[in-house]
Amino acid sequence: MDNFFERLDAALGSLVGFLWGPPLVTLLVGGGLFFLLYSRLLPYRHLPDGVRLLFRPADSKDEGTLSHFQALSTALSGTLGMGNVAGVAVAISVGGPGAIFWMWVSALLGIATKFYTCTLAVMYRGRDSEGELQGGPMYIIREALGPRWRPLAYFFALAGLLGTMPIFQVNQLTEIIREAIAVPAGWTGADDHFLFDLLFGLLLAAVVLAVVAGKLPRIGRVTGILVPAMVAGYMLLTAVVLVLHADQVWPALTLIVRDAFTGEAAAGGVLGAVIITGIRRAAFSNEAGIGTEAMAHGAARTREPVREGMVAMLGPIIDTLIVCTCTALVILISGAWSDGDTNGVSLTVNAFNILFLDYSGVILALLVGVLSLSTVFTFWYYGSKCLGFLIGARHQHHYVWFYLVLVVLGAVGSLSIVIKVIDSMYALMALPTMVASLRLAPRVNQAARAYFARSRDDD
Repeated sequence: MDNFFERLDAALGSLVGFLWGPPLVTLLVGGGLFFLLYSRLLPYRHLPDGVRLLFRPADSKDEGTLSHFQALSTALSGTLGMGNVAGVAVAISVGGPGAIFWMWVSALLGIATKFYTCTLAVMYRGRDSEGELQGGPMYIIREALGPRWRPLAYFFALAGLLGTMPIFQVNQLTEIIREAIAVPAGWTGADDHFLFDLLFGLLLAAVVLAVVAGKLPRIGRVTGILVPAMVAGYMLLTAVVLVLHADQVWPALTLIVRDAFTGEAAAGGVLGAVIITGIRRAAFSNEAGIGTEAMAHGAARTREPVREGMVAMLGPIIDTLIVCTCTALVILISGAWSDGDTNGVSLTVNAFNILFLDYSGVILALLVGVLSLSTVFTFWYYGSKCLGFLIGARHQHHYVWFYLVLVVLGAVGSLSIVIKVIDSMYALMALPTMVASLRLAPRVNQAARAYFARSRDDD
């Protein structure tokens, strides 16, 4: 059995290396740069408008399910959490500190990418087989590009069905609860913990079932409360740590920039590996260009697609430029990253324990645990919508049982295999999302000009 998992891990590693090669990195980074220049820096120029729209009440006459704030919270709940805590740790472990710099680059360009993809998600919403209004890359492709492009829509839905599995979040949530709480309390052993992982996975499955039974409106309400509160708590914890070690923040930032162009701390000292690792982990962190965020923003209650695009572009700023950077600074200042003994969320927990208090890992476990649960709730929504597109919306409720099995498997699975499965699917989702968005970019510009002209007339 061990040989099987070793072969599977090696095969998935080869697949990830192929999918996340220069062509895909060029598509994501080059596509983001194209969007930024093609829009004449519109996303940057209208960032304050995006913030104001967050607190604008939705018109009850508009079609959709979520307010602007709930849509952003739901989209962020799919990224904030393990992507910012475990994902950053993985980026530093594999690509060295320089990988964080390339995460920044990806996020800065991802602001423009999200503006385009999420504007399109509202512009080209479509009806599912039950007549419900839906958004997302599969509907963008179906509604805007016509029958010849339909296979690309099904391609995205299939990749999205597999890419939104909760296995990474559950795997790392189980690990942080086990290492920070269960092992110190004597509930399980550091080496023999399969039974604890299994029981915890079953408990998580029960919680997920209770929340997703209320479908998207309940998820929107839950994430609208949990995400801002837990992000504030996590930022407060990291702020305390960084203030206590303020003299080491600038050297850590310098290390990030220097290593970004040398790759000295990466495996093999290969600069290309640093860049690809940073772009890959940024995609997992903020999902710009992947397409999942478009499904959440496509459910916004608005008649103005450009408004939702402006709200969506705040995601990479909050997610990667702020939260991921704070996590990276804590890890680098602690020095825990250089011993190579830990990876994923355990590395982040060790870093906080070194710099702050021994029980700070417990606080981190509670904060990240709640954020991870919100991600798991949101990923169920994404996966069910992909399944509904593939086989009909009347059957999508069956997805919940498959999803609950995945929750349990994620709790007992291998981190290495889990990461490679998700990375592979994210790469496949990005292809149709970016191709369709680049093809439809002129229509977004046209809609933006019309929207801002109406806004000036209203003023």
